[in-house]
Amino acid sequence: MTGPLRIAVIASNRFPIRQPFAGGLESHVWHLTRALADRGHDVSLFAGNGSDVAPGCRTLAVRRLMLSDAASRDISMPGEAFMNDHHAYLSVMLELARSGTAGFDVVHNHSLHHLPVAMAPMLSVPMLTTVHTPPTPWLESALTATAGEGTRLAAVSRHTARSWSHIAPDIEVVPNGIDTARWSLGPGGENLIWFGRITPEKGTHLAVAAARAAGVPLVLAGPVSDPAYFAESVEPVLSEQVRYAGHLTHGELLNLVGASSAALVTPMWDEPYGLVVAEAMSCGTPVIAFDRGGIRELLAPPGGRLVAPGDVDAMAAAIAEVGDLDRRAVRQHAVDRCSADAMLNTYLALYQQMITETGGSDDDRLLRAPSRFRAPGEGDEHIRTAQPSGHGADQSAGTRTESVHLRCPASA
Repeated sequence: MTGPLRIAVIASNRFPIRQPFAGGLESHVWHLTRALADRGHDVSLFAGNGSDVAPGCRTLAVRRLMLSDAASRDISMPGEAFMNDHHAYLSVMLELARSGTAGFDVVHNHSLHHLPVAMAPMLSVPMLTTVHTPPTPWLESALTATAGEGTRLAAVSRHTARSWSHIAPDIEVVPNGIDTARWSLGPGGENLIWFGRITPEKGTHLAVAAARAAGVPLVLAGPVSDPAYFAESVEPVLSEQVRYAGHLTHGELLNLVGASSAALVTPMWDEPYGLVVAEAMSCGTPVIAFDRGGIRELLAPPGGRLVAPGDVDAMAAAIAEVGDLDRRAVRQHAVDRCSADAMLNTYLALYQQMITETGGSDDDRLLRAPSRFRAPGEGDEHIRTAQPSGHGADQSAGTRTESVHLRCPASA
């Protein structure tokens, strides 16, 4: 088919897609939906209540479960959060299944919940699922139970694709892209910057240790996702030399990152992608990062330095090394490797291919076969060739609508 596509985007039912973002996934979906709308496509977003949807787009309602007193007294009832998640995704997948081809052309799933994948075979339109994390038990169970039928898979890095290879040996690789116009070149400055979710796995305390060892002031920014960790490991070391700027809007963060001498990235787990690496480099700010997960697919000497995981001394030593890097060259490295346009073009090509192959010659849009993809090679960044698959909604009694389902035309 040609012309604007009707795209349903599924994100988290808990976290709104708005600034300041709860995390990298929310930031990614916010930018992707806007980019799709800017291209003239009709986008519907399923995300937490209060999301900032792109102009002219619509929302898919997040339905909250309202249990009877009898059901609530059941001693076997799971926790409230679990039940709310279950009901929200069950409801939206039933809504998508019932609307069929009259409602959408393609579904793009970014959620970490298992139900969209498990119920994908019910859909009469193709689904693409982007995996943003290493395997989780629930999602792996859903993919095993469906034998991969109903959804095509894409991974945000080659590293992430390899982590899923035992369950999905052939998987698309579509690296997350950033809007380099929004992450513009900054003048640099004296302070170091660390930004992201403040949690143990992000290693905020190691950035503090490296900055102290180098004798360079450090500014921290991002949501306190783990209050106990912040109270025990971060707050006690705050001082004139180590400052917490808070959870910032895009504009505030842009100014701060662009006015920094270098960005420290200190994961204590294997990062699936490394969005902050791309964002910092796009501002011309060199990055010094622990070499974990997909970060090495973004960061090379023109943009900064990789150091051994957990090696605070090596990170401290690299701070002086990156001081002479040309900020324009750092930004160009980001533009070359992390283009939002390349990501968007690849996703649109995948959507179109899935729609065409799902419909077949008679365009009945019935899914005929499970996904089969070629494995990504070391030189691939955006893989466009594959042979897809995809298979698999309305209110039920006892629900309360938390966001409004609006019908609006596509708009830039």
